[in-house]
Amino acid sequence: MNTMKKSVDLLILHASELITLQGFSEKPAIGEEMKKLQIIKDGAVAIENGRIVDVGKSSEMTEKYTAEEIILAKNKVVLPSFIDSHTHLIFAGSREEELTLKLEGVGYLEILKRGGGILKTVRETRKASIDDLVKEGKIRLDTMLKHGVTTVEAKSGYGLNVEDEIKMLEAYKKLDEQHVVDVIPTLLAAHAIPEEYKDDPDSYVNIIIEEIIPKVAERKLAKFNDVFVEKNVFTIEQGRRILLAGKEYGLIPKIHADEIHCLGGAELAAEVGAISADHLARASDNGIKMLAEKGVIGVLLPTAPMVLMDYTFPDARKMIKTGVPIAIASDFNPNCWVENLQVPMFMATYFLKMTPAEVITAVTINAAHAIGLAHEIGSISVGKKADIVILDIPTHYWLNYKFGVNLVNIVIKNGRIVVEEGKIKE
Repeated sequence: MNTMKKSVDLLILHASELITLQGFSEKPAIGEEMKKLQIIKDGAVAIENGRIVDVGKSSEMTEKYTAEEIILAKNKVVLPSFIDSHTHLIFAGSREEELTLKLEGVGYLEILKRGGGILKTVRETRKASIDDLVKEGKIRLDTMLKHGVTTVEAKSGYGLNVEDEIKMLEAYKKLDEQHVVDVIPTLLAAHAIPEEYKDDPDSYVNIIIEEIIPKVAERKLAKFNDVFVEKNVFTIEQGRRILLAGKEYGLIPKIHADEIHCLGGAELAAEVGAISADHLARASDNGIKMLAEKGVIGVLLPTAPMVLMDYTFPDARKMIKTGVPIAIASDFNPNCWVENLQVPMFMATYFLKMTPAEVITAVTINAAHAIGLAHEIGSISVGKKADIVILDIPTHYWLNYKFGVNLVNIVIKNGRIVVEEGKIKE
């Protein structure tokens, strides 16, 4: 007697490779584990009510399930959808003229000193309304979604005062409510010293600690608290004060660490129990060791040194060997206008010497850990959200081997097909 097949909402069948990354939800993948993709050949996924209900071989799954909708993924790779774990998603204006300045040899910190860089964007963003910011954010999220990203971490940091930092975070809240992509908000009031406090930076630090952090926490507008520790920006001591103050209000620390100068940002991230240390292009050996010991995620942003025309890339191989869990993110911002996470993924292979398998781990399960969501997303595991991407390549070895085009064929968010053949489905 034939047993009745269970009907599900969506069934993905005959994936050339189904990359599950199962087993890393409790702790991120480190070292050699980053290559262990947990691949099922001729794989299948059953999805019901936006969640993954079963995973296995297509032959077994077709005996157990029927579905209202079936996707045949022959000669395609099925994997968890991409997570961009470091973005500066919304801001007003643009800074295209700075590209020419950089080509003429003007450094990033010099541009900042002249009132450009972050400070120019701050002036434009302060003038923008919440609706303006939300409108721009939706356009950017649409592009990210088409390229396989279904969750983004998004920082404030272009307000640099109480009113406009809150305005940015309110805009993120609206974006998260209105767009299919999940937006995870981070307070980055400590992104730069605003012009009005350039001669008294400690007074601005006090405003962050005494006014901005309490108000943001009270309104539950951010999950994380970030600080840009850098020469002529925030010192280690200022960064420590800001991050510890945030922890008192329940905001999880993140840190822009050792990007342009080695100041001990990685060590600070380990000391304060940060969930991630980002950039790390000039992290010290001791800092890397401390990150590994504390399990802090190293979020590497290979596009950042490229756009700075610095070309000092983080030593991913050393970090992986030492045991630092690695994520890769875009660092999308007005100085690094990259809305396609596949670009830093490509650069991670050719400049950071990461294998396609390591890169996949870095933009899925480890990226989920970097934003505290590995229990919900980042792997194709029973019970997790059905956030899945189907790539138009026959094996994962084609990732970064074929480049310069969008590899995404289908994007599934919460069990629903949201992108098909490069187009967003209404």
